[in-house]
Amino acid sequence: MTRPSRRLLAVLLLVLAIAASVWAAVHVTRQHALERDSVEATSALRLRALALQRFIDRYRVLPTVLALDPALRQALAMPRDTVDVTALNRRLEQANGLTHVSTLTLIDRHGVALAASNWREPSSNVGLDYNFRPYFQLAMADGRGSFYGIGVSTHVAGYFIAEAVTDDAGRRLGAVVVKITLDTIAEEWADSADTVLLSDRYGVAFLGNRPAWRYRPLRPLGAGAARARADARQYGGQLRAAARYAVLRPLAANGRLVRLDDPPGGDVVWQSLPLPSQGWTLHLLHDDRDATLAGYRAGLVVLGGWLPAILLGLFLQQRLRVARVRRRSREELERLVAHYAGALRSAQDALVQAAQHAAEGETEGLERLPQGVSVVDRDLRLVAWNRRYAELMQFPPGLLERGRPVEDLFRHNARRGLLGPGDDDEAIQRRLDYLREGGPHLYERERPDGTVLEIRGHPLPDGGFVTSYADITAYKDAARELRTLTATLEQRIDAATREQRLATAEARRANRDKTRYVAAAVHDLLQPLNAARLFAGALRDPLRSEADRALLTRVEHALQALDGQLTSMLDLARLDAGGFQASVADVPLSPILAELSRQFGIVAQAKGLRLDFVDTRAWVRTDPVLLRRVLQNFLSNAVHYTPQGRVLLGCRRDGDHLRIEVWDSGVGIPDDQRERVFQEFRRLDSGVDADERSAGLGLSIVRRIAQRLGHAVSLRSWHGHGSVFAIHVPRVASTAEQGTASAPRPADADSPLAGRRILCLDGDARARTAMATLLQRWGCQVDTAGDAVEAVTLAGSAPPPDLVLLDCRLGETTALALWPALHRHWGHEPPAIVFIDPVDERLRATLDAAGLRQMTKPASPSRLRALMSRLLAHHG
Repeated sequence: MTRPSRRLLAVLLLVLAIAASVWAAVHVTRQHALERDSVEATSALRLRALALQRFIDRYRVLPTVLALDPALRQALAMPRDTVDVTALNRRLEQANGLTHVSTLTLIDRHGVALAASNWREPSSNVGLDYNFRPYFQLAMADGRGSFYGIGVSTHVAGYFIAEAVTDDAGRRLGAVVVKITLDTIAEEWADSADTVLLSDRYGVAFLGNRPAWRYRPLRPLGAGAARARADARQYGGQLRAAARYAVLRPLAANGRLVRLDDPPGGDVVWQSLPLPSQGWTLHLLHDDRDATLAGYRAGLVVLGGWLPAILLGLFLQQRLRVARVRRRSREELERLVAHYAGALRSAQDALVQAAQHAAEGETEGLERLPQGVSVVDRDLRLVAWNRRYAELMQFPPGLLERGRPVEDLFRHNARRGLLGPGDDDEAIQRRLDYLREGGPHLYERERPDGTVLEIRGHPLPDGGFVTSYADITAYKDAARELRTLTATLEQRIDAATREQRLATAEARRANRDKTRYVAAAVHDLLQPLNAARLFAGALRDPLRSEADRALLTRVEHALQALDGQLTSMLDLARLDAGGFQASVADVPLSPILAELSRQFGIVAQAKGLRLDFVDTRAWVRTDPVLLRRVLQNFLSNAVHYTPQGRVLLGCRRDGDHLRIEVWDSGVGIPDDQRERVFQEFRRLDSGVDADERSAGLGLSIVRRIAQRLGHAVSLRSWHGHGSVFAIHVPRVASTAEQGTASAPRPADADSPLAGRRILCLDGDARARTAMATLLQRWGCQVDTAGDAVEAVTLAGSAPPPDLVLLDCRLGETTALALWPALHRHWGHEPPAIVFIDPVDERLRATLDAAGLRQMTKPASPSRLRALMSRLLAHHG
């Protein structure tokens, strides 16, 4: 082949290599992007599942409370024609007005609706037969049932939660049914670019942000499932044909790459998350266009990077040429060494033959040999040797003589330390046994001076033994140098890869350490917060003045805001780890600013400051939770660093953005400190409230949130006169009006807990005192303990409690470890409620497996009271 032909072939091969590398870059990058999208979709699903679960849990206790209503129980126990149905309808209507659920229905034991909150409407539930509904059947069989379906009379879909109403003897008289619509959840999903679906246990998508998916089975329904849906009239004949799609390949975190046929949608990343409490599954379908674009961008980068790659290839070719030369040199050296070693071994065989002649008295041949040789007879006595043997072994004059036992030579070497570690007698006996056995041997021995001897032994035909000693130090040094050279080359090749792996591992460890730190901090902060909320709940009943009740309400709002801040800290940790997806939407700004003004107005007033708030009708596009967190930090800093004067919260238009500003008349920030205040663990040393030093994380968190949302943060300050912190948020047109907040439900004046003995176990003294105060307000008899020893002592001396409240951690002991020891003292297992941290999902699963009820901290007094009442009623 001519040189031009070879060049043309090389060019063609290069073009093929470029095309193959571009294709590989597109394919691999797209695959990695799909895997990343699958992991991010899992995180987004968990957040949406948490929001859905919180929304349902808000109403879960309502039927339990209504089932305890004496009026409803009495009505179900009476004959139907003697019941004042109008009074019952009004009672349910009033309860519905306070809770803002869709419908409240009272059903008798036959399944007929006795009363309903919608009794005034044409679509009233009163008088309808609901015996076919699964939620009624479950409630009458198990005491509680739930079901999602389309209303029989209202034709409005909703989630039904039913609770059995029992008499004093435990007989089920009927059921109270609460229907809640999930339209709020669907509205929250509406702005998502991804398809979000919620399916039932049979795979029917009944809720989502895409109308084409609603009431569409995600897999073909069997005959039994279809008949069960029809008998329950779950979806009112609105079921569509099953979705058609093909699974292309699996992805990370149990995700799938799916090609949609009906409804059409191309290729999507399909991620699912089971919701065991309801038997539902939450799905998220993310379009693969971002991954495809990422693949194309990677292909362009590879295409543009081929020139330095070619130069690097020429450089590597040169390095490989040098490496080949070195390898050939090393192989040649190894061949020479092997040839030398073979020659030595051949010469050694010749030495054995010469030794055989020496044993017969012909010793002249031994002196001409380069190796040291010694010959012993069958009685292990020395019969011949040469001068090289005496030189190598360095025996003193007179020791080597014909007829001397070889054992004397071994003992002389033992005294010189040449037999190695261990007992000398054992080493000598081992060598004598080798000679007596007459078997050939070959081994190497390194002497203290660094000399390496190759020792070969062979029996003689007529008895006796010949041993040769060859100095192979040079051979060993050459082999050692070769190994050193090889190890050095391998270390240089692996250095860059090892450093990269170490850096990646260090970054992962740092992320894990940070997440553990945030979880521990949230746990420590939840203890005093839980105590404060319980104290606030205990104060509500004794207060008679409207002004006092209003003040207590503001306190509870402030504590609730603090609870939200702790939750936001966990979200920020996920933000740094890359696993958090901000929920950006069009929101009104006025409710956020008004709530912050009320919250921080109390703090400013306590410090002698005035906080002014300028209301606005503007709407912005942002994540309201994260924006609120930013403004909280601005206001907290403004109040903290303002000894006297005022703080102003308002906003200004700035083109197509809105600049939300917090003004203060405080100490101001010097020019050289303005960037420093946004760094972690950096505070302005102003001398204001020096004894109340914070960690200096607020403004660093502000910067991270702003970067995540794509908002700009600005600072203007005049040293000694005040500062202005601002965040720039995109302004949008008003699309909806702010909904009015539901009024708090008045507390029940009757206490079903009166006279009950309650045992409270909590290692935090403040939380324990607050819980005891709250329980005593409800008329309970309270015993408390602060650690495991005190709890076990109290269990052995005091009467058994009717109910036990445990903190998840009691000193060095957990609630799960302490619980068996307690009920062994009592002889039975009373009902118990364990308070756990919201982030401890592993402990939650363990307690579920043990059958213990849980409540997340900080505990709501109303939810705690309802759960205690239900447990006590269930256990008699």
